[in-house]
Amino acid sequence: MKSTCTIVAVLLLIAAVSPLPASEIPQAERRSGFSFMAPETQAMQNDDTANPGMLWVLDGEQLWKARNGAAGRACADCHGDARESMKGVAARYPAFDKALGRPVNLEQRINMCRATHQQATPLAYESRELLALTAFVARQSRGLAIKTGADPALAPFVAQGRDLFMQRQGQLNLSCANCHDDNWDKRLAGSAITQAHPTGYPIYRLEWQSLGSLQHRLRGCIAGIRAQPYDYGAPELVELELYLMSRAKGMPMEAPAVRP
Repeated sequence: MKSTCTIVAVLLLIAAVSPLPASEIPQAERRSGFSFMAPETQAMQNDDTANPGMLWVLDGEQLWKARNGAAGRACADCHGDARESMKGVAARYPAFDKALGRPVNLEQRINMCRATHQQATPLAYESRELLALTAFVARQSRGLAIKTGADPALAPFVAQGRDLFMQRQGQLNLSCANCHDDNWDKRLAGSAITQAHPTGYPIYRLEWQSLGSLQHRLRGCIAGIRAQPYDYGAPELVELELYLMSRAKGMPMEAPAVRP
């Protein structure tokens, strides 16, 4: 309870001293959350034998090869060796889906493939299976530059995601930008306030003791400012995810990352 009260007090202070609209971080000053971590946590991420997120990657590799659904097909039956076919894929998501006329994130694409090509039931958000497949696919892009947002069809959705990032909301009347653009060089209840670049999702958070998606993290932040979180897969969350990935363009993928 004391920790929660301290966090709320600090957030209220941020709200009080941030009366002006937030401004975006200059490209040259953008940093991964990795750079804010202690050396011990950085070492955990860098060593695949110590990185807990790799347990989900290994599960995802098995799921990639497993035949599912009425069609009796595996991901590998269509896509072959993920080390080649999935290289760079996660670095382009969320991506525009022509049939839907809107962007979809990587989790949604996996579930769409399951429903269409495997004739299998979509996996639940934050289920171990969906996180494992997402982590396995994302792992194939580690070290590659993020390219999300290059498709011109995404422009209006990127703008909508940016508007949500800048929008004050909740009982604390805070926007994402008040913390992550205006106060990224400060600390919140002892923890570093990072720049919110989603370079390593799905990530293993030591606080969670589990792997989690970017939408899991976004929903937690929204709840933290005393606003009603959007449902998993909601267009607003996908647009916010799209904006965050697009503003991290050029930064290397780290999935599965480790964070405090």
